[in-house]
Amino acid sequence: MTQSPVTDVIFDFCGVLLDWQTRACLEGHFPDEVVAAICADDDPHGFFRYEDRMDAGEDFADIYPDVVREQGEDIARIFKYYIDHYDDALPRTLPGMVELLEDLKRHGYGVWGLTNWSHETFHFAFGKFPRLAELLNGTVVSGVEKLHKPNADIYELALNRFGLNAGQCVFFDDTARNVVGANEVGIHGVLFENALQARESLAALGVRL
Repeated sequence: MTQSPVTDVIFDFCGVLLDWQTRACLEGHFPDEVVAAICADDDPHGFFRYEDRMDAGEDFADIYPDVVREQGEDIARIFKYYIDHYDDALPRTLPGMVELLEDLKRHGYGVWGLTNWSHETFHFAFGKFPRLAELLNGTVVSGVEKLHKPNADIYELALNRFGLNAGQCVFFDDTARNVVGANEVGIHGVLFENALQARESLAALGVRL
């Protein structure tokens, strides 16, 4: 590895390492108009709000009564199906990302995961894509830790657990506020677009692959 201030690269999961498509899980199983509403940015059924609570560490069993009360039995049933079949919402790794992790490791860089994800569904990621488990040196999962990006404490936990120096780390996330959170603790955060852009961003920071 050439001399570089960067020694380690940290990756978000959904939208960075993995393609995450709620529609892929629900389509064909429920009415098209309901699926379209759930997958819309202004989802009136609050799927992603409930999922965000799970990502922050709450259990499905504690959230489900709120879904029933606030959305009704039919939508609650769909939400339960979604959680039970979460692997269907993960159709593939994003193009070029496994190869990027392989290249980083081959050149001596540390590669790590840091994801907002429920402790009840995260197993689907490594179960469906075991190569990611092989390549990543370690992963911090928000739902396990009951901490949540973009709060500083989850980044600091990852740095401490993995023995990393913030100033020598790059972090890729597809959500701008999570990039800001990384920057605020001294990690070089980069808003992810695709594998080619990630390689270009790393090259600009002195990473040679």
